[in-house]
Amino acid sequence: QVHLVESGGGLVQAGGSLRLSCRAPARTFSSYAMGWFRQAPGKEREFVAAMSRTDDFTEYTDSVKGRFTISRDGAENTMYLQMNSLKPEDTAVYFCAAARTSYSSSVYVRLQDYDSWGQGTQVTVSS
Repeated sequence: QVHLVESGGGLVQAGGSLRLSCRAPARTFSSYAMGWFRQAPGKEREFVAAMSRTDDFTEYTDSVKGRFTISRDGAENTMYLQMNSLKPEDTAVYFCAAARTSYSSSVYVRLQDYDSWGQGTQVTVSS
C-alpha cells in the first residue's frame, strides 16, 4: 500500500469548476494505475474516472464524460481530476486510489482492484 494525500475539494456553485489533486510517494508513482471514486451520503462508493500507469488509457463513468478530466504529472507524483460544469448531483466525498500493476495499459474501474486509498475530500455543489 502507498500513502495518498488528496486536496482541492470545496464548495462551488452549479456550473463551476474544481480541481482535485492526489499526491503519491515519488518512488512508487510510476508503478500504479490510478483512479477516482466518490461517495454521496447514504450511497455506496462509486467509480468516477481512472487511468493507466502510462497515461495512455482512461475511463470515465457516463455521468461525468465531457465534464471531468483525469490526468497525472509524473514529475510532481500527482494525479488530478479537473471537474467542470459541476452539478448538485456531483456532491460527494471524492477518494483517490492506486492499484499496483505490472500492466502499463490496464485501467481499473472496480473498488476491489485498488489496494491504496486516500482519506477523501469533500466536494459540495450548490444549486
